[in-house]
Amino acid sequence: MKVILVNGSPHPKGCTYTALKEVKSTLEKNGIETEEFWIGSTPTAGCIGCGKCLETGRCFLNDKVNEFLEKVPNADGFVFGTPVHFASGSGMITSFMDRIFYGRRNLFKNKVAAGVVSCRRGGATSTFDQINKYFAMNNMPIITSQYWNMVHGSKPEDVLQDEEGMQTMRTLANNMAWILKCIEAGKKAGIKEPENEKIISTNFIR
Repeated sequence: MKVILVNGSPHPKGCTYTALKEVKSTLEKNGIETEEFWIGSTPTAGCIGCGKCLETGRCFLNDKVNEFLEKVPNADGFVFGTPVHFASGSGMITSFMDRIFYGRRNLFKNKVAAGVVSCRRGGATSTFDQINKYFAMNNMPIITSQYWNMVHGSKPEDVLQDEEGMQTMRTLANNMAWILKCIEAGKKAGIKEPENEKIISTNFIR
């Protein structure tokens, strides 16, 4: 079983990384393989809705999005981390998630996921809500913790002092490991994944 931890901060070793590192360490203690994936500091373009990726399976912009999508089939779960920028996720992770999830429900369905946010003071809950909506729209079981998955601090050393935040990260990782093992046990017992109905799209404009 493998979980990919996505760092959506422009800082590779900042506060978001510190939170994800705590999740990573606890997952590994539970016997779960992990991989870190940093989106990077190069601007990530948003989705333009051209639909080309639906034909080819790849975005016409050959960047971190395609690199990540190649890893998805071999992963069982994901943790997406972001700093809070004006009460929402970073521009990079928002563009990144818009593009990786566009038209790819079948690629992500039934893979577990969680969002992690870091902030100096406020805006964490709205950012947490934003990130979770991607999972909710793609048939992905959302892993919870003892509180919203957030840490506070301006610097990594501040985050380490957020004892409740660090504990929340560990609880999140323990819960994710448990769910992954339950899913694996269910598969071995012959329990099949649910078959989804054909999507019905309702147009409210008449």
